[in-house]
Amino acid sequence: MESINENQPIIIIILLQLVVLLLMLIRLKMYINRKTKEKYEFGASMTIGDREIQEDNYNFIESNNGFLGILADGMGKKFGGKISSQIAVNTFIELFEQFDAFDNPNYFFQKAFTVANREILKNLDDDRCGACVSAILIRNNMLFYSLVGNIKIAVYRNGDLIPVSTGHTINMLAEDKYKSGKLTRESAISLLEEKRLYNYVGQDGFKNIEFFDEPINLKYGDIVALISDGIYEFLSWKEIENELNKNINTQKMAFNIIEKINISQKENKDNASIFLVKIN
Repeated sequence: MESINENQPIIIIILLQLVVLLLMLIRLKMYINRKTKEKYEFGASMTIGDREIQEDNYNFIESNNGFLGILADGMGKKFGGKISSQIAVNTFIELFEQFDAFDNPNYFFQKAFTVANREILKNLDDDRCGACVSAILIRNNMLFYSLVGNIKIAVYRNGDLIPVSTGHTINMLAEDKYKSGKLTRESAISLLEEKRLYNYVGQDGFKNIEFFDEPINLKYGDIVALISDGIYEFLSWKEIENELNKNINTQKMAFNIIEKINISQKENKDNASIFLVKIN
């Protein structure tokens, strides 16, 4: 009969301790991952309206570094708008996966918009196709944003939905030029009702991108909203605020806002989309 090595009990104890430690590390990692995902609560909803094609697209992605959300509103004949918005959204997601967007958010936005513009032009022959695109980056509750076109980016806080973006429509351009002294008051007033786009991705002359001036420090309970013109030109700002003020989850909020459009008897409804991120 073989003798038992006197060191075996010690080895077994050490192995058991290592197994317990490993299990504790696995549980800790699962807990951290779960808590990271619980930082944000998402909600999104869309409607085709009275249009034949849904040209809006959205997506979001999380990493260890932070969060990216995109909403794109396509425009063009046949499926040109739908393809344009999908190209834009895919471009942002792919670049976010390849680079650390938070190393230099401005550079990331500049590169993503430039690549998206080039890809749309390369894949679509019709120069009247394109997309309005809004994108947000959130890291450690700091909001970085950028957009091209007329999608609104706003922050809901303490009962108020506060726009943080301006957009690229003729009326906003006129207001900006009046404030800088480049346009007379009379000329600016005459353009205040002109809401045509002058900038979007998918055109040779594309160059202007609206960036954040300073990152916004988000607080507990804040909701970041990306809102297409199919919503804010159809519903009042107060109607949107009222839905965000309800004690329900963000998915229900988004659904309720879109449902207001769906059940309305008004005509000529556009594609409408909203994407919400709540800070938990």
